[in-house]
Amino acid sequence: MLTKRIIPCLDIKNGRTVKGVNFVDLRDAGDPVELADIYSKAGADELVFLDISATEERRKTLANLVLRVAEKVNIPFTVGGGISSVEDVDILLQNGADKISVNSSAVKNPQLINDLASKFGSQCITVAIDAKQIDGAWKVHLVGGKVPTELDLFEWAKEVEQRGAGEILFTSMDHDGTKDGFANEALAKLSTELNIPIIASGGAGNKTHFVDTFIEGKADAALAASVFHFKEIEIKELKKELKDHKIPVRL
Repeated sequence: MLTKRIIPCLDIKNGRTVKGVNFVDLRDAGDPVELADIYSKAGADELVFLDISATEERRKTLANLVLRVAEKVNIPFTVGGGISSVEDVDILLQNGADKISVNSSAVKNPQLINDLASKFGSQCITVAIDAKQIDGAWKVHLVGGKVPTELDLFEWAKEVEQRGAGEILFTSMDHDGTKDGFANEALAKLSTELNIPIIASGGAGNKTHFVDTFIEGKADAALAASVFHFKEIEIKELKKELKDHKIPVRL
């Protein structure tokens, strides 16, 4: 049985790690390279770095940051934010990233997923999907959650898989930063309907939430930010809790 992954997420703005609630009210959470080193040593399985202002401000993710992180950590890490071409990905992978994450650019140009998977392999390509419920339906949002679309979460996820993505990072905007738990019903539907790994994001507040998302949400990995950044949950303790619930993890 594949082990479940615990993934700290570092949202980057102007070279610093930040964290907000429902995608707004950002506060500083520290130096991303230092945090990456701490998480790597603490037992994180992977890391995700999202330059949350890159798409909005039309600038590229800093390859220099990727290089600095690669020199520090020995676990896989994914980089996203402002990636819109094969050339962008080439630079990031050459600088040490293991995977890249595309979001808004994939919706605007779905062929990008095919092109990236064809050149670099599906294992390198994560498609991030930010969605919230509107009149009972999960609708995809772009540009850090600021721009609503008519795209249905589940239809888009299926298309993403068909185009060659290796995994999906689903963030529930309704749950993000609330610490009330993950969107397990939507996650379970995604996991049932798709054959690629689903990463749960948005809503982690305590260790039970992680247990629930692996059991009820059928998630393959769980991503969180503030509970790790502000030391509300220690990764080693979390993994012990998961193991106590017979959830396979790497200790």
